[in-house]
Amino acid sequence: MKEVIRFLDDLSENNEKPWFEANKGRYLAAKAKVDQLAVDLIDAIRSFDDSIGLLTPRDCTWRIYRDTRFSKDKRPYKTQMGVYVARGGKKSGFSGYYFQIGSRESGHMLAAGNYYCLPPVLKVLREDILYGNGDFRHILSQADSRMKLDLSESLKRSPAGFPADGPDADFFKLKNFCLLWAPDDKFVTGKGLVKRVASIFKTTRPFLDYTNRAIDFCREESSL
Repeated sequence: MKEVIRFLDDLSENNEKPWFEANKGRYLAAKAKVDQLAVDLIDAIRSFDDSIGLLTPRDCTWRIYRDTRFSKDKRPYKTQMGVYVARGGKKSGFSGYYFQIGSRESGHMLAAGNYYCLPPVLKVLREDILYGNGDFRHILSQADSRMKLDLSESLKRSPAGFPADGPDADFFKLKNFCLLWAPDDKFVTGKGLVKRVASIFKTTRPFLDYTNRAIDFCREESSL
């Protein structure tokens, strides 16, 4: 993945169309490597989570072109390339496994979960935690110790009806349910990358099952 990182680093320093067009061959080579990574990662994840179903790289990757219509940042290209493996693909709304290769600017990332939970899903998850007698804490303890809950978007106070203190207080404030780790270049460029990433993701399967159960429940309720 060294070539991919090198391309993304150069792109972050030359984020403009003329440079990109002149380096289109490097981009296509990087994209081919990430597409193959997606194929291999899908297969590795399916070995312990067959709920993801049949997916292709197109189901799990994004275009490198940024949508700048409503952004003050008018740079035309993303400086990271990622693979998101989830039931139904990247647009399904289900929790999944995300691996990102980035430039020095955007960074690398392993993530598991759901970065944006709809309000009904948040309510169900909070209730599950409240009445779960510590089962959510047990699920978190099963995940690889490098994968930490993303608290960056948490509410300042517990929502109405949920305790403001106690061992689960911080969980009620969550606006997204996501485990994160930012590996370094050594991890991303080392041998056996897919196997190592998949072994970490495998430990997060109970966490994903927990969040997807709430998503399934809300979708079933809304369809009645």
